[in-house]
Amino acid sequence: MSSQTTVATSVELDAMRRALEIATYGPAVGENPRVGCVLLSPEGEILAEGFHRGAGNPHAEVEALTALAEKGTTAEGTTAVVTLEPCNHRGKTGPCAQALIDARVARVVYAASDPGQASAGGANTLRDAGVDVAGGVLAEEAFDLNLHWMMATSLGRPFVTAKWAQSLDGRHAASDGTSQWITGPRSRERVHRQRSEHGAIMVGTTTALVDNPSLTARDGDGLYASQPLAVVMGERDIPADAIVRNHPGGFTQLTTRDPKDALRELFDRGIRSVYVEGGATLTSAFIKEGLVDSLHITMGPLLIGGMNTAITDIGVSTLTDAPQLTIENVEQLDQDIWVSATPVRKDAN
Repeated sequence: MSSQTTVATSVELDAMRRALEIATYGPAVGENPRVGCVLLSPEGEILAEGFHRGAGNPHAEVEALTALAEKGTTAEGTTAVVTLEPCNHRGKTGPCAQALIDARVARVVYAASDPGQASAGGANTLRDAGVDVAGGVLAEEAFDLNLHWMMATSLGRPFVTAKWAQSLDGRHAASDGTSQWITGPRSRERVHRQRSEHGAIMVGTTTALVDNPSLTARDGDGLYASQPLAVVMGERDIPADAIVRNHPGGFTQLTTRDPKDALRELFDRGIRSVYVEGGATLTSAFIKEGLVDSLHITMGPLLIGGMNTAITDIGVSTLTDAPQLTIENVEQLDQDIWVSATPVRKDAN
C-alpha cells in the first residue's frame, strides 16, 4: 500500500467513496482487481462513472470515458477519481494512464497504488504528461477492497487462506476417522461463503479419496453464483466418478507435493486466491513453507483426544521456531469459536 497521502477536496472524497461503492459491482474473484472510476466536471459535478467488469473487459477509467463520450461530452478538463492507480501497461486492454492523457483529463485522484511490476507507474506517466495527480486518497479502504489481489500481485502467487475445524483440544477427527460435524451450522455457512470469495479451493488426495467431497460453495439449498475452481493436490489418482470432478467451478488435479509448484501453476492460470481446506498434511505443508497468509480456525465445543491433530509437522523443533500469529478476530458463533489470525512475517521485523 502506498505511503503517499494527499489532501483531497470534500467533493473528491465523496467521489472516491462513490468509486469504491461502484467498484464492488465488478467480480470479487478473478485475475483482475475491482476498480471504480468517477469523472468530475471542473465544478465538481459527477459526469460519468465506470467499473471494471472482469478480465478482458475495459478498465474502469475507459468505461467512464466511454460513458461520457456517449453523452456527447468531452473529458477535457475533468477530474478522474479512481480507486486504483491507473495502469501503465498493455495487457488484454490498453494502458489507462494513456487513455486519460489522450482524453485530456486535467487531474487524477487515485486511492491505492498498483503493486504490479508491469502495470505500476501510471501516476508518473500522468505527471510527465502534465496531468495533476494526487494519490493515497482512502488508500486503506481501496487496499482492503482488493486484499487478495493486492497481496497476490505483490507476492507473485495466490493469496492463501488456511481453514480447518477442530475440537477444543485441537483434534480434527476421532480415532475412527469420523469428523462430521465438529462445528455447527453457522460456522459451516460462513465457510461456504468464504469458499465463494476465493478463486480456488484445495484439498489433498487423502481428503478427496476418503471424504469424496463436493467442495462447492453452497448458499442455503442452492449455490453461490461465484464458485471456486476445485483443486486436488497430490499424486494419487482421483476416481473418475469422484463428485469433485463435476464441480461447477471446474476441477483440476495438481500432481505435485510441493506447495510452491502448486501455487505457481494456479497463479499462471489466473488464480489469485486459494482456500486450503485440508487435510492436516496438506495444510501443514503450506504452513511449513510459510505460504499461508490468513488462518481461519473453527473450534467446536467438544473434546476428542487421541492422535488426529488438526495440523501435523510444520517444522517446529523448539519453541523459538514456532510461527508467530497476530490474532485478528475471535468470535463466538452459537457454541463454536471462530479465530482469524495472520502469520507474522519474518521480514516484517
